Amino acid sequence: MKIRHDDTRQHILDTGHGIIAGKGFSSVGLNEILNTAGVPKGSFYHYFESKEQYGQALLESYFENYLAGVDALFASTGTTGQERLMLFWQRWFNNHSVECDAQKCLVVKLSAEVADLSDAMRVTLRDGTERVMARITECIEAGIADGSIPPLDAAATAQTLYQLWLGASLLAKLHRKAEPLEHAMRVTRQIIAK
Repeated sequence: MKIRHDDTRQHILDTGHGIIAGKGFSSVGLNEILNTAGVPKGSFYHYFESKEQYGQALLESYFENYLAGVDALFASTGTTGQERLMLFWQRWFNNHSVECDAQKCLVVKLSAEVADLSDAMRVTLRDGTERVMARITECIEAGIADGSIPPLDAAATAQTLYQLWLGASLLAKLHRKAEPLEHAMRVTRQIIAK
């Protein structure tokens, strides 16, 4: 029995996200995505010209959803900038300290793989991560303004922290242990401690 989807394009993206987050971009064929989604190949080419364009759309969709979550978290009231920032990192820790197969972060999964494979996907990843760092910068600035974070260069700190957490996530995947993420949490607390 075929399931009717009101938004076939988004259904193909959502299905591919789950598969690619587990296996990577290069090792997943279109047939696997389409069979899992229950969508004919013609429908795929109606929405995407190529697998590369699909990968770019997948990353754009990922960042749109991810940033909406970040925006909701950072917009919460009744907490300091430091508390919101630490909640962001705690969520990151929780999402990346689970088994690799359950990990859904496409930035961690695909950055090294597609950087040389596809310039369009590389640029989408670059632009998306810059948008994440801009949100972190704004949260740090809010913490400086409310006195919960010491005066520091907010943009440079956001970049340093984001790079720290990306690296820790990769090392956690390599070692299949949470220690790199635990270290990132300790360093983050030291950097933004008042």
